[in-house]
Amino acid sequence: MRRPIIGGNWKMNKGLPSEATDMLKKLIPLVKNIDNIDIVIAPPYTTLIPVINLTKNTNIMIAAQNMYFEEKGAFTGEISPIFLKELGCSYVILGHSERRDILKETDEIINKKVKKALNFNLNPIVCIGEHLIEREANKAKEFIEKQFRISFKDLSDEELQKTVIAYEPIWAIGTGRTATPEQAEEIHIFIRDLIASSYNSKTAKVVRIQYGGSIKPSNAKYIFKKENIDGGLVGGASLQAESFSEIVKAANDSPF
Repeated sequence: MRRPIIGGNWKMNKGLPSEATDMLKKLIPLVKNIDNIDIVIAPPYTTLIPVINLTKNTNIMIAAQNMYFEEKGAFTGEISPIFLKELGCSYVILGHSERRDILKETDEIINKKVKKALNFNLNPIVCIGEHLIEREANKAKEFIEKQFRISFKDLSDEELQKTVIAYEPIWAIGTGRTATPEQAEEIHIFIRDLIASSYNSKTAKVVRIQYGGSIKPSNAKYIFKKENIDGGLVGGASLQAESFSEIVKAANDSPF
């Protein structure tokens, strides 16, 4: 059985330590009794230290929202995996559609980041997913397969098994539109089949694939009922303790 994972990506929100800690002080008691799900929060870099300190000895783990593929050097403004590991991060989000589309990160760059994260025992949460143009042209699977093959190029079975894949239909992020549970499940099955054909059936059964695309308390339970959806990467709804805890509880009540 794959252990479900619910991630909260705060993006460029709650960047003041007081904002971040106030939210988590509300969240921690709401989810403290849930122990069969990985709960992960990805705050801005500016709040990593207070957030990590606050969540020690709780069931909440911390992710960074990005990192660079070099350990040190003349890379102004970048963050090394060494920094993240030393601070106490467990996960790092890589290849989010906003970084791909706005900051022009390529699959090749993401592949370098994935390998470097794994070298430092940071579990990558790697985002893949299609735009509306690919969806409407019936090329979503072709687009996702290209992302998959390059982003995970030359990873071993063991390395891929430590990786979380987040399927995020880009047309459903921040738009209020959500892929139906059936649409999401179809792509999750496709990704799992890609893993089986590229690696083996064991790895395909082990790798966790979460859904990311306007998950809310109102639709979470329907999404999480699908066999191949192993949780969610939550955006806006992760900014409030009450809504995020409801999504966590929906996952806890689902038959994973």
